[in-house]
Amino acid sequence: MSLKLVPPRKGKSPNWSIRGTYLRIYVDRSSGTPKRAVARQRLRDLERRIESGEFPEKPPPPATPNFLSAAVVYMRSGGSRQGLAKLVAHFGETPIAEINQAAIDAAALALYPVVSGATRNRYVYTPVSAVLHSAGLDIKLKRPKGAKGKTRTDFLTPRDAAAVINAAAAFDPRFALLLKFLLYTGVRIGEAMRLQWENVDLDSRLAYVATSKNDDPRTVLLRPDLARELAAYAEDRGAVFPFRRGGGLKDRLVRARTEACGLTMPKRQKNAPAASRRAPRCRLSWVGFHVFRHTWATWMRREGGVDEIGLVATGNWRDPRSARRYAHAVAREEWQKVDLLPALATRGKSVE
Repeated sequence: MSLKLVPPRKGKSPNWSIRGTYLRIYVDRSSGTPKRAVARQRLRDLERRIESGEFPEKPPPPATPNFLSAAVVYMRSGGSRQGLAKLVAHFGETPIAEINQAAIDAAALALYPVVSGATRNRYVYTPVSAVLHSAGLDIKLKRPKGAKGKTRTDFLTPRDAAAVINAAAAFDPRFALLLKFLLYTGVRIGEAMRLQWENVDLDSRLAYVATSKNDDPRTVLLRPDLARELAAYAEDRGAVFPFRRGGGLKDRLVRARTEACGLTMPKRQKNAPAASRRAPRCRLSWVGFHVFRHTWATWMRREGGVDEIGLVATGNWRDPRSARRYAHAVAREEWQKVDLLPALATRGKSVE
């Protein structure tokens, strides 16, 4: 069967149509002209295109996915934007198939030459891995040395914790309540700052932490005394701790830990050099907001008898390996068993 011309249909189209099957290719299209001679010439051109394989037109090959397009899709689907601006500028339209271990290592060194392995992991390896996995590329990355950061187990004794919180209460009772909340819930400072009154049930002594570092929402139980103190500030809605982001929270903590040591913070004076406003070094200078989280975990193990599986069950940690760092809290109990070891009948004078 060959192609043929079909006359224009009155009231439909003034142009001739080309219809039929040629070399097993079916055609039904307008010639684009009302002139029969021109239409016939276009029919012959169409036959030649079918013979040469130029018709039907093949769709263009799909564009090779690149890092830029993959990152855009990843972010639009709700992925974290942390670190992506520099990575997009670095990789640009590099095909994702070319982004391998060597390319990522080179990017980490170029973008963050003088930082820790943990920082490179947070701002390069983790976001690149997330973008590639989102694009369907299964890649197993070797993380940089020190990717997990330093294992910190610093914690406050009850006496020091009370001293810091009492010092804070002397100049800002609401801030002191924030520190107490961190101490008795183990949440991160960012989680506490995002906590809304709508997510707090003081009658049941529950607070719902909607977002966290690991995107694992969880519910925390408030101590009775903490719930009572929060009740004094309770509102229908809004932030439980309405401090401005970056609004001097760290300065408040520095002042609290300094005054807890019996020292005085130097007064800020206009146009004075920065060195003159620095807090004096003190015994508690190492205390940061995250120390209250470590303190909660240590006290839960030491005083509450909660093991690493129990710490994970609270939702504050994701896996036992992360919670295992607090095993030091109960080492003393294990060492007490040294008294049960068998005595030896040895020669020499008795120590008694």
